[in-house]
Amino acid sequence: MPDLVLYLLKYAFLAVLYIFIARAVRAVYVELQPGATNTGNTGGARQAPRKAKKTPRKGVVIEGPAKGKSLDLNSELTIGRADKCHLVLDDTYVSQVHARIYPKGDTVVLEDLGSTNGTYLNRRRITSPSEVQRGDRVKIGKTVLELRK
Repeated sequence: MPDLVLYLLKYAFLAVLYIFIARAVRAVYVELQPGATNTGNTGGARQAPRKAKKTPRKGVVIEGPAKGKSLDLNSELTIGRADKCHLVLDDTYVSQVHARIYPKGDTVVLEDLGSTNGTYLNRRRITSPSEVQRGDRVKIGKTVLELRK
């Protein structure tokens, strides 16, 4: 093959390689952004606001040692290993007083209380008080609560 063809193939290969790496880096960057969702929509369409869902009034444990237990969210609910908690979880991944869920006006808020292993809302670790909606899932240790009507 002539040298010109080899140089063209080499530069074409490098261009394709750089495009691939740039797209991979962009995908990771987009995935790590707070509030990113995997909707498959890359256009400019906006998502519906979270207010479209309604405020939950009860939580049901769907995974973990307390499976099937139903909890009222109309008043403050503390979750942890301590006996003083409203939902006591016998789990080494749960802190003594791990998290709380409480009503605030017309909404319900989930707050991590400085736990070691964190509190997760819909598979994302929360670092500040977060509003919850019906259908949201809260994971604390091995326990998963689903917020319902």
